[in-house]
Amino acid sequence: MTDETTFPPENNLPAGYQPAKVWEWKQGNGGKFANINRPVSGPTHGKELQVGKHPLQLYSLATPNGVKVTVMLEELLASGHSGAEYDAWLINIGEGDQFGSGFVEINPNSKIPAMVDRSTPKPTRLFESGSILLYLAEKFDAFLPKDPAKRTEALNWLFWQMGSGPFLGGGFGHFYAYAPMKIEYAIDRFAMEVKRQLDVLDKRLADNEFMAGDEYSIADMAIWPWYGVLTQGTIYGDAATYLDTESYTNLIRWTKQIAERPAVKRGRMVNRTFGDPAEQLHERHDASDFDLRTQDKLEAREKGAA
Repeated sequence: MTDETTFPPENNLPAGYQPAKVWEWKQGNGGKFANINRPVSGPTHGKELQVGKHPLQLYSLATPNGVKVTVMLEELLASGHSGAEYDAWLINIGEGDQFGSGFVEINPNSKIPAMVDRSTPKPTRLFESGSILLYLAEKFDAFLPKDPAKRTEALNWLFWQMGSGPFLGGGFGHFYAYAPMKIEYAIDRFAMEVKRQLDVLDKRLADNEFMAGDEYSIADMAIWPWYGVLTQGTIYGDAATYLDTESYTNLIRWTKQIAERPAVKRGRMVNRTFGDPAEQLHERHDASDFDLRTQDKLEAREKGAA
């Protein structure tokens, strides 16, 4: 029960708002993603997932969480792990693909990314981006330090990102960029938390080349698609200016260093449906797709055939 002395209703937004005793879902209650959010789990429709030729089948979208996994896969391939070849299928969350029965069977939480490893005796389902990164690192013995202390440090930062990301995405990003109204308290609250997180990263990177120390690892792959992209100013509108990300000089150095890796550049393109068509590869089934099947090339072919 709220205290009307401490929280006078006229100060609430909207004015006079008081929480009900029991919450009720107001379907379509504003916000960019209102049409795909719901308070229950499970499929909304029957839809089988496609399966390609490779053992690893990824079902995803190029959100920050999705980019983590495609960067990891491209880094593995660049390092000579041919067994990391994969098919990447587009899951359009705006159209509710994540609620199809086949996807829910892999991830009952209906969030991307999700993956199936069909090289195991019984296909192994994988969901949660951090779990997928750790699984792939252990499967291929790569991008996770062998030294116990460094390995632990990498896992510390991997799980730090998994716990911190909701404050950046679901908190700051939602209220700053996507909510149907600007709420000063909410934006200030989450901006303060994100600024603290940026400071944590900046101080860590002052004396370390990478998050785990001197080795590039899955910790960097997990953190960069969120905080690196934020510092580059390519997420949440003008959030980089609002948060003064340029002042975090060590984080900026690391961000640029990771962004220049060829595998990172490729990983960002996979399952991407926005931005420059030359950087969009809606589906990825072969390494040659980066040269032959980006969206600009597909559109050019369609125009030529018309």
